[in-house]
Amino acid sequence: MSYGIVGLIILALDIWALLGVWGSGASVGTKVIWSAIIIILPVIGLLLWFFVGPKGSVAA
Repeated sequence: MSYGIVGLIILALDIWALLGVWGSGASVGTKVIWSAIIIILPVIGLLLWFFVGPKGSVAA
């Protein structure tokens, strides 16, 4: 049961990270690479994105 909760938390955080990547001001190629890293390596990709990923958002 607790593994399911941990999995849901990781899924929610990965979705949050993907939204952060696609909302950033980075180039499309960079967004695709970060998205692939987060999808292929959910926990490690999330941590990498959090510490070294693209920051900021697109100016409206």
